Amino acid sequence: MAKSFSTRWFSSLIAVCLQAALLCSPMFPQDSDYVFHASTELVLVNITVRDKDGNFVRNLKPEDFSVLEDGKPQKVASFDIENTDAVANADVAQVKLLNTPPKKSSSASSPAQPQPGVAEALGAFKDRRMIVLFFDLSGMEPDEIDHSVTAAQNYVDKQMAPADLVAVVSLGDSLNVNQDFTQDKTQIKKALSVFSTGGGQGFEEGSTGTTEGTADTGGSFTADDTEYNIFNTDRRLEALRSIAAQLSHVEQKKSLIYFSSGMDRTGIENESELRAAVNAAVRANLSIYTLDIRGLQALVPGGEAQSASLRGTSPYSGASTMNALNSNYTTQETLVTLAGDTGGRAYLDSNDFSKVFKGVQADTSNYYMLGYHSTNTARDGRYRKITVKLTHADYKIEYRKGYYAAADFKHSNQEDRERQLNEEMASDLPSTDLPVYLSAGYFRIGTDRFFVPISVVVPGSEIPFASNSTRDKATLDIMGEAIDDKLRPVGDMRDTVKLAVDTATEVKRKNVQYDSGFILPAGTYHLKFVVRENQTGRMGSFETDATIPDMKSAPLKMSSVILASQIQAGTKKKIIGDPLLRDGSEIVPNVTHVFTSEQHLYFYYEVYDPTLDGGKGKSNADIRLLSSVSFFQGKAKTYETPLVETRQLNAPDRHAAIFQLDVPLTQLKPGFYTCQVNVVDDAAGHFLFPRLAMLVRAPQAATTPVSPTAANPGAH
Repeated sequence: MAKSFSTRWFSSLIAVCLQAALLCSPMFPQDSDYVFHASTELVLVNITVRDKDGNFVRNLKPEDFSVLEDGKPQKVASFDIENTDAVANADVAQVKLLNTPPKKSSSASSPAQPQPGVAEALGAFKDRRMIVLFFDLSGMEPDEIDHSVTAAQNYVDKQMAPADLVAVVSLGDSLNVNQDFTQDKTQIKKALSVFSTGGGQGFEEGSTGTTEGTADTGGSFTADDTEYNIFNTDRRLEALRSIAAQLSHVEQKKSLIYFSSGMDRTGIENESELRAAVNAAVRANLSIYTLDIRGLQALVPGGEAQSASLRGTSPYSGASTMNALNSNYTTQETLVTLAGDTGGRAYLDSNDFSKVFKGVQADTSNYYMLGYHSTNTARDGRYRKITVKLTHADYKIEYRKGYYAAADFKHSNQEDRERQLNEEMASDLPSTDLPVYLSAGYFRIGTDRFFVPISVVVPGSEIPFASNSTRDKATLDIMGEAIDDKLRPVGDMRDTVKLAVDTATEVKRKNVQYDSGFILPAGTYHLKFVVRENQTGRMGSFETDATIPDMKSAPLKMSSVILASQIQAGTKKKIIGDPLLRDGSEIVPNVTHVFTSEQHLYFYYEVYDPTLDGGKGKSNADIRLLSSVSFFQGKAKTYETPLVETRQLNAPDRHAAIFQLDVPLTQLKPGFYTCQVNVVDDAAGHFLFPRLAMLVRAPQAATTPVSPTAANPGAH
C-alpha cells in the first residue's frame, strides 16, 4: 500500500551504536520480575440440528455429539442450548458493548476482556438474538443508502422479534456506533433516521488506469485509483475486525448484517486483512450476513443510457459486457467469502431485502453451542477443519466447517507483521514486553524550523540473536510519529535496523541505540515510537511530550543540551540540517545519562542570535558569550569546568555559536549529579542556567578480554 508522507517529515538512520555497558542502569534493571503469560482458547461451534421435516431437534446431550478437528477427536469442554423462542416480553433498554472498548490483554494471544460493569450485563444475552446492522456508507450511493435504511426500518416495524437485540454501526469518515444493543424500536429507528441521502460518501470503485471500455468523458487521461481501492477495502475489513473484537467476550452467537454495494479485492494485496477479519469474526462467534444493496442489476451492452459512450473497441466485441460482468463478480466474491467463512450467508442479486433478516432469525432461533480446547497447540495460522457427527444418523446438522488457528510471530507473514506495528502505534495502551526508552531535543536550523533529534534505546540483553557459522544476526523494526497539539500527524517514520556482529555476547552488555529526527516548527508535540525485535516478535513502545520553544521573543535563544560519551565518524549519508553531524564526526546522544568514570563526558549546545559586542576596537561581527558547567551533589558544588569564551559565530549560516565541552569524568567521584550549564551573553547582560541529571558509575570490573572485532561490532 502506498504511504503518503508529510512535507515536514524528515528521518534517516544516523547511527545504531552500541553504547557503554549499563548493566545496573536504573532505567534498565538487571534483575526484573518474572512475567508469566498464559492463554487458553475455546473453539466455539454453533450447531443446528433438524429432523427430516425441518424442525429443530431439542433435548440432545453432549454425548450425542462427537467433534473432530483435522480428523482427530476433541473433548467437549462446554455445551449449551440457545432458544430465542423462550424470550417473551423481557425488555432490554440498552447494553453497552460496542461503545465500551475491551481491556487490552498483556498477551497477544489472550482474548479481550470486558471492562468492569460489562461482565455483569452479559447474562442479558442468554437466549437472545444479537444482531448488528452495519451500514458501509463509504461505498454506497445516495439511492443505495435509502434502500438500506428502508429495509432496516421495515425489519424493525414488521420482523423484529422480542428476542432481538439490535445495534446500529456505520462506516463513513470513521467507524461510528450509532446505537448500542437495545430492544427499543424507537431508539433503533432514531439511529437509522440519521442516514440521509447525504450521509454517505458515495465513493465508487476507482479506475485502474486503463482507457479501454471506460466511459469517454472528454478527460485527457484516466486516473489509476488502484492504490485507493486497496486502501478502501482494507479500511472496510479493518472495521469488521474491530467490531468482532468488541464482541469477542460474549459467547453467544452474534450476527452482523453488512449493507454494502460490493467490496472489491485486489489480488493478494487485501488477503491479509481479509483473513484477519474472518479470523476475528470466527473467534468472536460472529457470523457475517452480506447484503448487496444494489439488488438485481441489468448490465446493458454498451453501457447505460445516462453514461457516456465507451472508449475503444470493446463495445463492439462484447468485451465491455464481459468486463462489466467480471467487475460485478469480483465485488460480490469478497462478500461471499466473508459470509461463507464466518458461518453466515450472502444475499445477492435480489430486490427482496427482507430475506436477509428472515435468514438471520432462522439461523439463530435455536442452536446448540459447543466448545472445545483444540489438541493441536501449534500456532501456525493454518486452517483447521471441523467435523461434527451425531449418534442419530437421521438428523441433518449445520455448523461452521473450520477456522484458522492463531499464528505466532514466526508464522505470520509480512502484511500481518506490518498490521501488528500499526495496531500498536494506534493503541492507547503501551506494550511493555520489550524495554524501550526515548529522548528528544531541538536545534534551530532556520526561521521557525527546528531539527528534533530522536534517540531510541533498547537494552542489548533483550535482543535475541540468531547464530550462524560466521555472524550473529538480529533485526529491529522501528515505527514513530509526531502529533501536534491539535492531534494532527506532522511527522512519521518507519525503518528496519539490521544487526550483524561477530558475537552477541558483547552486545548483550550494551544498549542498542537508533538515532533519527524530525524537522518541525515551534510548538508542543506528542512523540510515540514502537520497537519490535523480529526473532520472537516482542514489542515495546514509548511516548513522551516534546516542546520546542518559540525563540522569537526570548532574550537569550538557546538549544537543548545534549550529553554524550561517544563521538564517532559520521555516517556516509550526510543529513542536511543535522547539527550533531559536523566536520565528518557525529555526536551520539547518551539517552540514559549514565556514565562510567573512565569515560569522557561531552556537552553540546548552541546559542542563537547573540548580541553584537560593539565596544571600542571591536569588529562589528564580534560577540561575547561565556559558558561553563557546574556539577552539584545536593546543594554542594563539587566541580566546575573552566570558563569558555566565544567571540565569533562558528555556524554563521544558522546564526549560531556552538559549544562542545569535554569533561574527563575522572574529575568526578561515582554518584548522582545535577549538571548546571551556565550561559552568559555578556554583551547584552542576558543569561540562562539549564540543568540536567546524570549518574557516574565506578569502572566496570575486569572481565575476559574481548577481541577488537567483538568490542567494536559496528552495528550501524
